[in-house]
Amino acid sequence: MKMILHPASILLLALTLGLAGCDVGESLLVVGQKAPSLKTKKLSDVGGDMSRMTTYRYPDKRMYQLSLDEALAQKKPVLLEFATPGHCTVCDKQLQIVKAMLEKYEGQVLFLHMDQYQNPEAFTTYEVHGDPWTFMIDAEGVVQFTQAGRMLYQEMDSIIARTLKGAARG
Repeated sequence: MKMILHPASILLLALTLGLAGCDVGESLLVVGQKAPSLKTKKLSDVGGDMSRMTTYRYPDKRMYQLSLDEALAQKKPVLLEFATPGHCTVCDKQLQIVKAMLEKYEGQVLFLHMDQYQNPEAFTTYEVHGDPWTFMIDAEGVVQFTQAGRMLYQEMDSIIARTLKGAARG
């Protein structure tokens, strides 16, 4: 007997296989909560060796200049991205969007990327299970937004703009 798959079934199967390796779980950190401050690894800690910071193929050194505690101490909004592209294709795409946001908002927002292999203590402290995960933290260190899974460019742009607008009012 010959099996014929409906085009929608083929698309669903392709999406399912494309997400293989990415496990978006949960985080117990919620909006309105103070973001935990933590000394994380930064590029200068590893002698500038990007392979000891991330499994991302096209990293941007600007996302690895500060430890999380240093970023929070600067009293600027922080976009904190948990993504491990070494085992997650969605994470790779998510980091492309983060890099585009860095280009647009550099100087206004600090961008940090945490890779599970290189900064596992950040995943533990933020209670992140699975990735990608995005946290938007305001200048006062309060979590303004959390998102499990991939975000679209427009979604991330809107969250950053809203956080900056809130800071301007404050």
